[in-house]
Order: sequence, then structure tokens, then C-alpha cells
Amino acid sequence: MKAILRKILLFLILAGTAPCGFTASSAPVWEEVTAPIPQIAQTIDSDPDTEIAVHEGYIYIRSDKPVTVKLFSILGQQISQETVKAGTHRIRIHSRGIYILRVGTTTRRITI
Repeated sequence: MKAILRKILLFLILAGTAPCGFTASSAPVWEEVTAPIPQIAQTIDSDPDTEIAVHEGYIYIRSDKPVTVKLFSILGQQISQETVKAGTHRIRIHSRGIYILRVGTTTRRITI
């Protein structure tokens, strides 16, 4: 059974379909936000340099310095990669699920 699932997953990846619902043309992008992260947001990680939070289908990042941000599906497919400048940024995720977010050297699991 595992071999069949691996073959199906490999086929989907090689065929260029996005199992999580994103394609290259519909990939979400990070946008700068001037307002602070909403107080009612669920904080995923908070350290002196970076804060990660989730609220209403958005992933928020606040960083004191420019940082490379990578977002992956739970299957390991890269959804987004950008270097964002210092400040608060957010990305809208339309598909519910589990994602892996890498901000600089910090990696966290995000559930939407």
C-alpha cells in the first residue's frame, strides 16, 4: 500500500500538479502590513527578533531585520519563498491544512 501511495505522490509531483491546491500562478505572496498583529491572533512563536502568529487564514510575521521566509505544504512542496524586510508581513492561505513555515533558521508547523 505504501508503495502505491509513493508512486501516486511521485506522479503528482512530476506531473506538476499541486496536491495542496496551489499552482505557480496562484501562489500566495507576502504583503507588508502597517498595523500590528491582531491581539486575538494565535501566537506560534515569539522570540526577541521574530514573532509568528495565525489569525483568520493569515500567517503573520513580525521581524526586526530582513529575513528569508519559506512556506511548504505538509507534503514538502514549496508554496512560497521570499526575503521580507523588517516589519510586519502576512500571507493569505485559502486552503485549510497543515503547513511548515521556515523564518530564517526557525521552523514551525502551522495549522490553518
